[in-house]
Amino acid sequence: MTETAYEKTVKKRLEDDKQKLITTLKELPIVLAACKRAGVSRDTYYRWRREDKEFHRDSDGALEQGIEFINDMSEAQVIQLIKEGKLPAIALWLKHYHPRYGGKNVRKPTVGVPELTPEEEKLFKQFIGTSESLPVIPDHDK
Repeated sequence: MTETAYEKTVKKRLEDDKQKLITTLKELPIVLAACKRAGVSRDTYYRWRREDKEFHRDSDGALEQGIEFINDMSEAQVIQLIKEGKLPAIALWLKHYHPRYGGKNVRKPTVGVPELTPEEEKLFKQFIGTSESLPVIPDHDK
């Protein structure tokens, strides 16, 4: 059975509404606020997530991307406040990123290529189609 013009219009509007909400979640990763901005109810959002696996996956990805976006903006603001000599921002940064000031989760930037297990190296070689040994990249943190 073919779709009528009305059914095509409804389907297109539904897809447009879903895409608008996905785009909004990337900028504003708070479901209630994103739904309000996109003109979609929370109930509809959660129904779409239950009924449409692709929307469920896309909305999860959009939320993750939105959270990273907010984190990046927040870090930029903290860095700006540090440059302005604001002590709370300085203390916050040191507390979380410097071991002498209580930083328990000090993150070191990942540089180079992580070491592979022999199994992973074998699979990687199969993937790239070579039997040559892989180059060793020195880890300057060791």
